[in-house]
Amino acid sequence: MPSLKDLRNRIASTKATQKITKAMQMVAASKLRRAQAAAVAARPFAEHMDKVLGNIAAAVGDVNAAPKLLAGTGRDQVHLLVVCTGERGLSGAFNSSIVRLARERANALVNQGKEIKFFCVGRKGYEQLRRQYERQIVEHLELRSVRTLGFENAQGIAEKIIALYDQGAFDVATLFFSRFKSVIAQIPTAQRIVPPSFPETEAAVPSASYEYEPDELDILTELLPRNIAVQVFRALLENSASFYGAQMSAMDNATRNAGEMIRKQTLKYNRTRQAMITKELIEIISGAEAL
Repeated sequence: MPSLKDLRNRIASTKATQKITKAMQMVAASKLRRAQAAAVAARPFAEHMDKVLGNIAAAVGDVNAAPKLLAGTGRDQVHLLVVCTGERGLSGAFNSSIVRLARERANALVNQGKEIKFFCVGRKGYEQLRRQYERQIVEHLELRSVRTLGFENAQGIAEKIIALYDQGAFDVATLFFSRFKSVIAQIPTAQRIVPPSFPETEAAVPSASYEYEPDELDILTELLPRNIAVQVFRALLENSASFYGAQMSAMDNATRNAGEMIRKQTLKYNRTRQAMITKELIEIISGAEAL
């Protein structure tokens, strides 16, 4: 049975932990507003970029003459999984849900006889994946030193992906991230970026005709690499908002659990103290009666 001093130490330790989780919840809440606004603002541009490129790609007659990023290598053997996670934990299932989706895709591809490679963006995803796929990780990038996400961060990641593609390191690249929906809901998402998977567009009006200047191939050659950077940037912003939302929810639950533990520990402390007082009184009364 723990002593009163041990119980007092446990209560004090739990109260200190509760203060930390409450502070982390408030910090996450303050950062969530800005991260959510950035993620929501990036969605229309990324979606419209996909639609525009999809319309231009549909106008290309000869697929073989299309840029390599659009036409692909003609193979489907080597897959690059670009897994974007957070740099820190204490965010519930945010990181593990993204890694779980990537691991499920990797296992499915391996069962089909495909070769897989990983490009890890974020420390937490790398730490989880290297336990099972250390040899398949071809690139690892951390953004711990980045205080504010900018397009140049996504541009650097996109350039590394394109460089690997030009070297023939993979045939298909898929981006994994968590799409922000609400504070309590983040949706793990997989998006193919090489060759790009464009959304279906409505059938064009037969009488409508478009002329491109420069021509379609020149536009695609210029915009396809930028589109990869745009989609990566959107994934990073979505991840940032999802991380703060998940951390805010996790720290709120931790604060509530700490309060419940403090209540139970205080009740146990009072009962133990009362039992010790009662025991001492009985001993005093028994000694007095013996005299």
